[in-house]
Amino acid sequence: MSGNQNYINHVALVLDASSSMSHLSRKVVEVADQQIEYLARRSKELDQETRVTVYVFADKVECVIYDKDVLRMPSLKQLYRVGGMTALLAATLKSQRELAQTAQLYGDHSFLTFVLTDGQENASHRCPDAPTKNQRELVQAVAKMMATQEDNWTLAVLVPDQMGKREAMQCGFPKDNIAIWDATSTQGLEEAGQVIQQATENFMVGRAQGIRGSRAVFSTGAEAVNKDTIKAAGLTPVNPSEYQLIPVAREAAIREWVIECGHSYRTGCAFYQLSKSEKIQARKQIAVLEKKTDRVYTGPEARSLLGLPDTEVRVNPDRNDDFTIFVQSTSVNRKLVPHTRLLLMI
Repeated sequence: MSGNQNYINHVALVLDASSSMSHLSRKVVEVADQQIEYLARRSKELDQETRVTVYVFADKVECVIYDKDVLRMPSLKQLYRVGGMTALLAATLKSQRELAQTAQLYGDHSFLTFVLTDGQENASHRCPDAPTKNQRELVQAVAKMMATQEDNWTLAVLVPDQMGKREAMQCGFPKDNIAIWDATSTQGLEEAGQVIQQATENFMVGRAQGIRGSRAVFSTGAEAVNKDTIKAAGLTPVNPSEYQLIPVAREAAIREWVIECGHSYRTGCAFYQLSKSEKIQARKQIAVLEKKTDRVYTGPEARSLLGLPDTEVRVNPDRNDDFTIFVQSTSVNRKLVPHTRLLLMI
């Protein structure tokens, strides 16, 4: 695709407006409006066009804004009204079915939908927008739709608990496109808004590198990496003569182990294997190792490949069969974990 490709993002918010959301209704409007402001700002900065669609659902599913330029969006204040049950599956199906009718001419179009709910599905079988009244068939319809969506579609859901996560997985949502939020408080909703914003940031930054959709939109970790994303990010492997992989046989401080293995140590030359969830500072470099080939990729692209912003962020060592993450150590006494490997730049 040409360098001046016109990136067009279609971002949809599908918001639960059932009665149980009434204690959060003002906050929902505030968080959604903040998300729209943020999208407007980033669209200008990244020179991407963003069009926003908003659905609200309770017993019925209503589209209150359709594919509107983010720079012309009104507040949701007059548009979000609560009351009724939770037609979650019908809302998911209707939103994706209607968005699929959007023209995708002249540009690189991508669809990103966030569904936010505070409860379990309980009304789709009575909803006029549902294609069937049978609960099991509804679940299957969502799963089938998700399995057949093109690679430029990303559908993510925020649920209130583990049970909601299990149900979302039964509907075919990839596990890293499901986030759990605390639906009991305005603070929980504020945090959910931050999660959506971070996921959107990763998505928009990835767009410019040729990534069209994501099955790990909430993941900042190894699961976000695969052959396609490495190719799309334009990463080139480090020359094998410039690094060594050293097995860690026992718990030891990083400098001590490097010296014990016969190498000299200078700060920043050693990368430890990410083995537990931890915060990574903005200035720290990341390296991604392809297990099969021991090829190593580094640089700012490796950071954005994992969806890491240029700020401090918590990263998970999500299990990934093909890739391992290494993090630059800037200290001399970081404890290495036995049975991991150390990446040494020489």
